[in-house]
Amino acid sequence: MELNQLTAISPIDGRYRNKVSGLANYFSEFALIKYRVKVEIEYFIALCEIPLPQLKDFDTSLFKHLRHIYEDFSEKDAQKIKEIEKVTNHDVKAVEYFIKEKFDLLSLEQYKEVIHFGLTSQDINNTSVPMSLKDGLEKELLPNLYVLIEHLDEKALEWKTIPMLAHTHGQPASPTKLGKEIMVFVERLNKQVEQLKSIPFSAKFGGATGNLNAHFVTYPDIDWVSFANNFVENKLGLSRSQFTTQIEHYDNLAAIFDALKRINNIILDLDRDFWTYISMEYFKQKIKKGEVGSSAMPHKVNPIDFENSEGNIGIANALYEHLAAKLPVSRLQRDLTDSTVLRNIGVPVAHSLIAIKSTLKGLDKLLLNESKLKEDLENNWAVVAEAIQNILRREGYPNPYETLKDLTRTNTQITAESIALFIDNLDVSDDIKQELKNITPHNYTGKVF
Repeated sequence: MELNQLTAISPIDGRYRNKVSGLANYFSEFALIKYRVKVEIEYFIALCEIPLPQLKDFDTSLFKHLRHIYEDFSEKDAQKIKEIEKVTNHDVKAVEYFIKEKFDLLSLEQYKEVIHFGLTSQDINNTSVPMSLKDGLEKELLPNLYVLIEHLDEKALEWKTIPMLAHTHGQPASPTKLGKEIMVFVERLNKQVEQLKSIPFSAKFGGATGNLNAHFVTYPDIDWVSFANNFVENKLGLSRSQFTTQIEHYDNLAAIFDALKRINNIILDLDRDFWTYISMEYFKQKIKKGEVGSSAMPHKVNPIDFENSEGNIGIANALYEHLAAKLPVSRLQRDLTDSTVLRNIGVPVAHSLIAIKSTLKGLDKLLLNESKLKEDLENNWAVVAEAIQNILRREGYPNPYETLKDLTRTNTQITAESIALFIDNLDVSDDIKQELKNITPHNYTGKVF
């Protein structure tokens, strides 16, 4: 069966491919190979800049031609590397041999053995993977997340004056403003994005067991630690871990996945709230001609986008949790369990991206049903009891909480009239009575904007 969007096993490469296709530039096999080629080429150029003795006559004008090897990297090039890998049975060694063939074409045969000098495969993998994740988050996930936050911020401002009955423990509670409830999510997301951005993209670059053994034994007079720090931080844009085994610790990578999981949880919380608001008829949904809400019930317009987002977040977070728990643990100086796991980091990022886009789609369908919000407020006059109680406290009225408790915990409906009658029977001044009567479920909303 030919691989395409209908035959793909994973829905992110099948049903949802059009939503996440941009992530292929960072998390596909092609992308991983391309990043490896980039690291190898930039490493060779950095060695020329020292320069190593055998590179002192290297024509620096050729650097641009070397960079073209990864800048113009094609699927044909990636396929060539996969063909070499069939012989080497080693993916990074196949990249090295591919670059050596490119050097032959550039008549640079005499410099070929400097390629991959002193390195182990993890020096390439543990720089390529964090680079790809950094680029994937910065160029795909975060821009979409910023769109979501901006959309929520706009809606919060649009609806900042709309009063709404709050619900705590599923019960009517002190009224709030719809815009403020949305700003809760704006603030939470902004804070977590800042925390995410503060986590370094760490990389390992130190030879077979992290000590730059081969580098120092071959050229003992070169400050290889400073070289490695400069190369990783200034050439690759990563943060070099100073003391490592054969592999990166992955502690900061785990922190990134935990941060992404927290961001997802906030979006999940938002999804469930809007799902509930729709079920309470606080929002209607736009109807698109030709769409079917239910295969059996023609009247239904289901909140499927928020549900889709919730489902994708569940998958993403399960994988983030595994990545964060597994990657920092490795036997002694290295085992291979990280290798296959690292190849899957694009999967939860893809499900996160699908979730963000689904939430945005759900928000775009919303139509505010202000009459329902007003109706619920009018049907719940009991919520002004808190306001009355606190004004009575201010006035030194005896046992105000207990007095209001007796009123509001009866089985009879609390209405504007029954509240007014209660106020009339209080032993307070007429001015205080009027102050209390001015409080309604529609205006008892506090102030945060």
